[in-house]
Amino acid sequence: MSSKKVCLDTSAIIHCEPESVVEDASEVIIPYAAFDELQSQASKGREEGFEGLQNVKRLRELCEERGIPLRFSGKRPNFDEIRLASSGRLDALIIEVAKSENAALMTCDYVQSLVAEADGVESIYVPVETLGEKFSFEKFFTEDTMSVHLKEGVPPLAKRGRVGNFRLVRIREEPCTEEELLQIIKEINEAVRMRREAFIEESIPGGRVVQLGEYRIAIARPPLADATEITIVRPIVKLSLEDYKLSEKLMQRFEERAEGILIAGPPGSGKTTFASSLANFYASKGKVVKTLELPRDLQVGPEITQYSAPRGDFSNIADILLLVRPDYTVFDEIRKTSDFKIFADMRLAGVGMIGVVHAADPIDAVQRFVGRLDLGMIPSVIDTIIYVKDGEIKKVYEVSMTVKVPTGMTEADLARPVVEIRDFETGRLEYEIYTYGEENVVIPVRDVTTQTPVERLAAERILQVIRRYDRGAEVDIIGNKAVVRVHPDAIAKLIGKDGRNITKIEEKLGISIEVEARSVGAERAVRASAASEVETEAEAEEVSQEEIPFSISETKNYLSLNLERDMSGRCVEVYVNDQFLFSPVVGKKNRIRVGKNSRIGKELLKALRRGGRVRILEAS
Repeated sequence: MSSKKVCLDTSAIIHCEPESVVEDASEVIIPYAAFDELQSQASKGREEGFEGLQNVKRLRELCEERGIPLRFSGKRPNFDEIRLASSGRLDALIIEVAKSENAALMTCDYVQSLVAEADGVESIYVPVETLGEKFSFEKFFTEDTMSVHLKEGVPPLAKRGRVGNFRLVRIREEPCTEEELLQIIKEINEAVRMRREAFIEESIPGGRVVQLGEYRIAIARPPLADATEITIVRPIVKLSLEDYKLSEKLMQRFEERAEGILIAGPPGSGKTTFASSLANFYASKGKVVKTLELPRDLQVGPEITQYSAPRGDFSNIADILLLVRPDYTVFDEIRKTSDFKIFADMRLAGVGMIGVVHAADPIDAVQRFVGRLDLGMIPSVIDTIIYVKDGEIKKVYEVSMTVKVPTGMTEADLARPVVEIRDFETGRLEYEIYTYGEENVVIPVRDVTTQTPVERLAAERILQVIRRYDRGAEVDIIGNKAVVRVHPDAIAKLIGKDGRNITKIEEKLGISIEVEARSVGAERAVRASAASEVETEAEAEEVSQEEIPFSISETKNYLSLNLERDMSGRCVEVYVNDQFLFSPVVGKKNRIRVGKNSRIGKELLKALRRGGRVRILEAS
């Protein structure tokens, strides 16, 4: 083209090479409307803004080298005009600048070119280069490469191998340069603009996540990162459900009963690959399957629609999915509290749900729901847990609810709702989840030959009481009873006259207690009985314990002891008129709640009405 004034619009600044712009230009004009739009995009963390500003900087350098005038012209757009940029307001301001400056408008936007010519402004339309079949970053990938890690000033690295056995290798010795990374970022941004299979999944100041076909790309730039960095991940295997060699029993469960499935495992273990296989399996069975993903990297068939959400807020998408009425929805990945609630809401609405969560251990997947959902709702939301590691199914659990006395406890009045986690193949009970005090606890259930966590917990609570009599007391849980070993001098005080004291302790703790003498050396343990003729007071010698100030509040069904010091999660001892009442664990809100109709609640109410003295001490 002949030498002339050139006015650049936003698309030309971003997409045209600065060298080609100044090649035949007598003067370069940048409208303030275009420049401010680039600044607005960069402030919002959009790569187009950063790229455009870099090109403006390069244009200024080239114009100075070649003696070509470069100046800004036109009026600065106001807030409303920038907000209406997508409606063409800024494009109109740019055309006005070109017209007033009697310059040719250079643009990569075909519609903008037509509008300019219709308005009598000379237009130079520069089509954006069609992207080639391959991206420049693909040269770093081999068949066994899962991810490529590119950072300015660092040699390119890649994770290669197979699932569960990756190694980080250096691709070359030469470090990545800023220019090289900016060129790759430019390719990715062009693909987002031109290709249907490219999506911007997340965009924050200095960072962007793009799903480009099978590639998941994370871009980080200052100020988010200390240097420009690009991480590109892709799946290296695509499996069907048959490739996992699942048992007939598990396949039957998938076909008939499993509707609340959690797929758990550590990062890079193959969770998403299995989720893709399961989604394709249900689609092949004639089920309507949808996905919720951020980013959309599940490898599923074209009949499965993949949904994503701006800024990771799936709440509106979930409302749409309920109208679509899928048979199954794959939620990859569940991280935030809102994600767990959406998963639960959709499952309770009757949609079959398949959730993917990060977890180092299969039970951790359930624990992430504990506290976010009422305990009784968990089996209604989750019925099957699949633990994946090294690309293989390592463990399968089934989840159910029952009412029983938790394992390790014996008294019938301790029965409560219990969530049972059983090995799916063997049916063996491995974990129980139930309410203990004010807390939900997850307790492993093991062979009775070893002390289970329930037994350890029970032993600890017994020791809190027994150590008032002997600080060196020992407790073993054997079957349905507790064997307590104390110093011979403390036996009489512990048992009390006619065994009344030990009986009272047994009633409070809900377990049978057998008392033995704790000897030093090889002395034979002396077994004591409740019929001991030793008559003594049942009071224990006072130990020095700090009293905790508190206040009492009352609701219709509960008494609340509100501690004035942070004791959350710690054990304390409650006394009425110097008599030990019980030893609770302080709740999260720094309070102890007691039901008015419980035995302890009735005793507390009785003491308060009679003006009794209630004290709370730190557990010794």
